[in-house]
Amino acid sequence: MIILLLGTGILLFIATNGLVIRNFNYIFKSTFLKLFKKDTTGSGELTAFQAVSTALAATVGTGNIVGVATAISIGGPGAIFWLWVSAFFGMTTKFAEVTLAIAYREKNPVTGAYVGGPMYYLKNGVKCKALGSVFAIFSALAALGIGNMTQANSISMTLKDSFGLSPYLVGFVLIILTSLIIIRGINSIGKVTEKLVPFMAIFYILACLFIIFSNINKLGPILTSIFANAFNPSAAAGGIAGISLKSSMKAGISRGLFSNEAGLGSGPIAHAASKTDHPVRQGLWGVFEVLVDSFIICSLTSFVILISDNYKEGLEGAAITTQSFNSGIPYGAYIVSISLTLFAFSTIIGWYYYGEKSLEYLFGSKGSKFYKLIYLPIIFLGAVGGLKEIWSISDTMNGLMAIPNLIGLIVLTPTLKRLIKNFFEDPDRIRQINEYEDLLR
Repeated sequence: MIILLLGTGILLFIATNGLVIRNFNYIFKSTFLKLFKKDTTGSGELTAFQAVSTALAATVGTGNIVGVATAISIGGPGAIFWLWVSAFFGMTTKFAEVTLAIAYREKNPVTGAYVGGPMYYLKNGVKCKALGSVFAIFSALAALGIGNMTQANSISMTLKDSFGLSPYLVGFVLIILTSLIIIRGINSIGKVTEKLVPFMAIFYILACLFIIFSNINKLGPILTSIFANAFNPSAAAGGIAGISLKSSMKAGISRGLFSNEAGLGSGPIAHAASKTDHPVRQGLWGVFEVLVDSFIICSLTSFVILISDNYKEGLEGAAITTQSFNSGIPYGAYIVSISLTLFAFSTIIGWYYYGEKSLEYLFGSKGSKFYKLIYLPIIFLGAVGGLKEIWSISDTMNGLMAIPNLIGLIVLTPTLKRLIKNFFEDPDRIRQINEYEDLLR
């Protein structure tokens, strides 16, 4: 799976002539510098920022705190270099997914809302409805575990350890909060995530920056150890004996890929509901999504962990991050607990939308209504630690989502190239949908 995901990213990077590098200035101006500008051009239910916030809500989760710590404990500091490598090529993969999701999205005949994602570009672009159904099945099942139960369990365990709250109480509260948000659909989810995502990201980033600037003299040696350990894990001072190049690469690349979800096909489902005048314009926000998740949040987490140097002490997962924050800032454990809770809760909201739209693709509007009846009780089961077998099954489904999605990306690469050429002929001109529809035929 790592080879498939990273390999597709490399192929797309070459096919697009290094778009994310050649046009980085334009991407920066079109995303970072327009974060809170409400663009009402084009058709859709969400602003570009609401769409990327919903996608980031699902993407930025426990992997950014626990996953990074696990990567370092398994692969040493060099794992972060390989995480960056996977994120670098993942930017092009996510760009391609989002662009194609907009290009081949449809209007729901009942609600009139736009729906899209891999299942639709597999059906309308690749002309293989069965492959779209396979993706939708894997996505709906994965959402119950990786997007729901594991996140609810992370919340309940961290609140129990830090504040002594009962998992049963936490599960009940999570059901109420989630139902209040999802009951009104994507517009409600978008309004919540556009406020929640910036808040939780800034809160966590500021805490990380405080620790990093308090230990600024260690930043140089940390960067040196990351690059030195990337190719020879035992080369840099303090390297962990027994870590091989293979384990370092595997730990970093896998954590990077599964943190930013580039190639899995989940994020494009949220982006497909955005207001935009051209698929490529929204695709640029896919690049932004990977930048925030991997290059900013994951990197800052890794620096905090490497500053404390406690990953060699036999701790695992969240315990490494918690101890690292405790070492660098007052009440560090509480900061990790609050951040983990916010990250995980946002993931529950975002993945609900993915699962709902997947079931809607399979069974129509009745399927989406039925999904609420399944999703909410599963939150409680996750919070109290039940049915761990479902976690393993859904984790497998999460990986299997990538296979039909990657097939679609590879088959539709020529269409992607035509869309890119069409857009960059005059990217600042407002484009109507009929200008690029001919390119899809």
